[in-house]
Amino acid sequence: MITRFSQSLPEYFLRNGNFCSIRARLQYSSAENVPENVPEPLISSSNVAQFRKGPGGRSSFSGNVVTVFGSTGFTGLRVVNRLAKHGNQLILPYRCDAYFVKELKVMCDLGQVLFFPFQLNDDESIRKAVKHSNIVINLIGTYIDTVNYSIYDTNVEGAGKIARICREMGVERLVHVSAMNADPSYKTRFIKNGAFLKSKGMGEQAVLAEFPNATIIRPSVLYGEFDRFIYPMLTRWRKNPLDMVYAFNLGNGIYKMPLFVNDFSNGVAKAAMDPTAVGKTYEFVGPHCYEMCELLDFICLKGGLSREYSFYYRRIGIREPWFLFISFLCYTFTKLYRRPGFINWEWFDFVEATSDVLTGGGTRTLKDLGITNLAEFEEAGGRHCMQMSFLKPYELDYDDYPHPPLPLRSPPLYKQKQTAFDVRDVLTEQRAFGL
Repeated sequence: MITRFSQSLPEYFLRNGNFCSIRARLQYSSAENVPENVPEPLISSSNVAQFRKGPGGRSSFSGNVVTVFGSTGFTGLRVVNRLAKHGNQLILPYRCDAYFVKELKVMCDLGQVLFFPFQLNDDESIRKAVKHSNIVINLIGTYIDTVNYSIYDTNVEGAGKIARICREMGVERLVHVSAMNADPSYKTRFIKNGAFLKSKGMGEQAVLAEFPNATIIRPSVLYGEFDRFIYPMLTRWRKNPLDMVYAFNLGNGIYKMPLFVNDFSNGVAKAAMDPTAVGKTYEFVGPHCYEMCELLDFICLKGGLSREYSFYYRRIGIREPWFLFISFLCYTFTKLYRRPGFINWEWFDFVEATSDVLTGGGTRTLKDLGITNLAEFEEAGGRHCMQMSFLKPYELDYDDYPHPPLPLRSPPLYKQKQTAFDVRDVLTEQRAFGL
């Protein structure tokens, strides 16, 4: 009974840490022993950070409950792994078959991950997915009109809807992933009426209108395992029977700063946990800038398209009849079946026809999050080129592949002129020292 305790109930519960079991015994031991007013625990359940437990790691609890939208995509697998590594409890909404989320189950310790089916056009399912979270990360994005959603439905209306529901449910932090060069008034160079970067820019405006303190991340083109940068360049669809590889303007005048997907996931996790990142915009780019022709030569030669193995690699323009025919077939396939083809004009315009231009000024980068040791494309990208090599039937080791010349590096591009440090800007005060 209650009279048996030598100290007060709250003090006893805090010392012994077994409130639930004691409360159950008090309620169900016998009718005469049921207390009328059982005191509530002193720790509020509304602040999950107070329940932090463990030294850190997958088997610990950091105090954060994170909902990750788009966890089944190319970047979602790495972001979930990075968040789980630091002991965050994860809620992963998905709208695919449950079989396709099996890889995410091994990222977290037992009981640290919850899978929740949802639909982007169902407000109630989104509300339930973010109900218990204090951090929400939105990785959802598309560059084609799918069966159920158009580009604007996903990148604009869906992003704004998630931001609005997060604000209504009292979410503390929202991280929205956009794209480099996202601009509502963007004009495409390769196709007419391109919608990818334009919709991404409109999505940023929709998110900030509903959630002003949201963190916006604009990543450059990402590379990694099963990416949409290296792998499409090393397929049979990107070269004609004469080993000519298609490139917009032969790759001249286009500058890219490719970023390794693991560095991107590390930056997203840091931005979600850093309190100083609230309301900031970050541009995630790789450590070096390259001209597209240099990248294309390195990727194709590293992938085995060398004369040593009877391949006669050279670049050719996109107006070649074979490429126009293949790209038209892929375009027709995408329009009819609403599935991404091997060659997509929207993605081609973003990756190979648009330069990565840093905003400069007050826009931050990975360096502002303390991430400076980034993977270099010559090493990390070269290994992924080997995985999709045309020399796979030979089963060569990494060092057995012919080593092409390294791509030349170029200075990055800025929208705003960057002023160099001038010693005349330093103000000093002269004082007369008395003896």
